[in-house]
Amino acid sequence: MSDVTVDFSPAAAPLAEKLLEPAREIIARYPVGRERSALLPLLHLVQTVEGHVSPDGVAFCAEVLGINKAQVGAVATFYTMYKRRPTGEYLVSVCTNTLCNVLGGQEIYDGLTEHLGVGHDETTADGKITLEHAECLAACDYAPVVTVNYDFTIDEATPEAAVGLVDKLRNGERPTPSRGARLCTLKEMQLQLAGFADEREGAVADGVAGAPTLRGVSLAQEHGVAVANFTIDTPITTTKPARDDSAKAVKDPAPAGTKEPAAKPEGKIASVAKKAAGAVKSAAAAVVDKAEHVVEHRKAGAPVKAGDAKDPEVRAAEARNPDASTPTPDPAKTETAQVPTTAAEAAGTAGNVPAGDGKPAGDSQRGEDIVSEGTAARKRGAKPQDNPGWNNAQRGTEEKK
Repeated sequence: MSDVTVDFSPAAAPLAEKLLEPAREIIARYPVGRERSALLPLLHLVQTVEGHVSPDGVAFCAEVLGINKAQVGAVATFYTMYKRRPTGEYLVSVCTNTLCNVLGGQEIYDGLTEHLGVGHDETTADGKITLEHAECLAACDYAPVVTVNYDFTIDEATPEAAVGLVDKLRNGERPTPSRGARLCTLKEMQLQLAGFADEREGAVADGVAGAPTLRGVSLAQEHGVAVANFTIDTPITTTKPARDDSAKAVKDPAPAGTKEPAAKPEGKIASVAKKAAGAVKSAAAAVVDKAEHVVEHRKAGAPVKAGDAKDPEVRAAEARNPDASTPTPDPAKTETAQVPTTAAEAAGTAGNVPAGDGKPAGDSQRGEDIVSEGTAARKRGAKPQDNPGWNNAQRGTEEKK
């Protein structure tokens, strides 16, 4: 890709001056012929400059990958992490999905909406904060949660804590998150999402899992709960084990000489219910037998190829509506002409034109004949009066029937 020269359009040229080299580095990560797979990180790369995917960014991605803008737009509009209009310096996301909502996520979002004066996917006048409600931020153990530029910032959040967070961000502060890396701007985060290392001090933090995440393990250790015969050094298989019939569960037979316990006497209600169930089973069996008899009756006399157990009706339906796996039958081999049985039938069918095969006009033999005759007439220099149909007149017997 680095050896290929791309002539960028006026729309894509400004971004190409800034992003061409990192774009080529991204594309080089993918096999030859699969460069289009680089579109996702390229869209994040565009957002490192503009903060969103603009029309110019779409043009740049399309031209550097050799695809059209519609293909880029289809991807950019599918994923919510690609913003289609200018976004604030800090994207504040509040989870309002099931668990977070039950624990107060909606109240947090409503409080921020009132405090900032913006709604979903809207940006404050100073360009600092863009607010959005998010669908599941994958931190149910810390619900409700608030993220800033996709980094977890407030765990077990409250409306007051969320308001205090956005006030600090608008004042130029970068408060310490509950866990994880230090906060960064949206453009700086896009650089990481494009696959490049963030060189800022403390940009990447190796925080440990918190108590809520480890709660299950702590309870297991406290109560001595463990998987039988499990060792931490057991290798994890990468393929499914072969199916072994001997592993199927088989009920152990009773020991020899053991008598089966006597059946308990059934009550009156249980006896009636058992009789009713038996009557239903008998009726169902009769219906099945009748249905099988009908199917066998339909199959009677039908030619069936060796090894072919299809119902003739199913085979006929497949012949009428073939799909990619059903060969289209040859009419010349499968259809037989009807032979007239009387002189009158022979005289009546002698002049009949074969019926069309359902193709559009001009595809059948009759249509081809009409088109051929019209072409020949034009070559002879036919005049409009030779065919009154050209003058919007009724074509009586002049058209070939």
